[in-house]
Amino acid sequence: MKVKKHSGELVDFNPNSLRHSLSRSGASDKEVNQVFDALKPKIYDGISTRELYEIAFDELKLTRNTYAARYSLKKALRDLGPEGFYFEKWVARMFQEDGYKAITGQTIQGHAVTHEIDVVASKGNNLLAIECKFRNDVDAKISVTTPMYFLSRVQDISNKPYTFFNKTLQVTQGWLVTNAYLTADSKTFGEHYKMNLLAWDYPEKRSIKVIVDSNGEYPITCLTTLSADDKARLLKAQCILVKDVIRDPKFLQVIQADDNKKYKILKEAQELVESPLEHLKL
Repeated sequence: MKVKKHSGELVDFNPNSLRHSLSRSGASDKEVNQVFDALKPKIYDGISTRELYEIAFDELKLTRNTYAARYSLKKALRDLGPEGFYFEKWVARMFQEDGYKAITGQTIQGHAVTHEIDVVASKGNNLLAIECKFRNDVDAKISVTTPMYFLSRVQDISNKPYTFFNKTLQVTQGWLVTNAYLTADSKTFGEHYKMNLLAWDYPEKRSIKVIVDSNGEYPITCLTTLSADDKARLLKAQCILVKDVIRDPKFLQVIQADDNKKYKILKEAQELVESPLEHLKL
């Protein structure tokens, strides 16, 4: 049986790969088997990966909302588009949750030219310049020219004092963060020059999907109890993380939800952030 990728390429259907992706939703082995058995009759030769995802998402949602929410993380990151403005906000929040002070959209003067820095973050004596590369394409990959270009930018702003958050420091690290994949050359280049690269599945044990599943920094776009319009309104109100709506339920006033819907949203949010993923091999 063949599956059609987003690019149009036909590849062999891999049931083990599907089972693995289902298990990463947080579902138990028994629940994964039940979802897989429900999926099988709906899979046909030539099915698109998008349709396969949607069927799996619907089946997981029937089992538990939070399984579907976690399973949808990659799509939820794409939903921070279309331009990537909210992806930058989400990256900033990721660093803030790790104890950094962070701000987006800064312009600084390098030794040679000025640079627009997507996120500037600081903790202790560390000052980070973070480049965000957002992609809408499901299978998008960041080519080696991107880390090459970013390395030159980091070199131009190094060994120069900058004042952020009432402290004057030099840039100690540059980070390149993307919701896409990295090509093999990008990884090799980054490793050679000891760059901080963070992508959907890289580094293997500290990738975006691993960090989010481990720490619960899910974007608000993960929640299945929210409509597309709800998500857009919440993002506009600077409600970026699922944790934000838990910490301040007043955010829900912007979507004018009734008490029943608010209860469902907060219940899903709480379960998503707090439910353990101990049986996952992260």
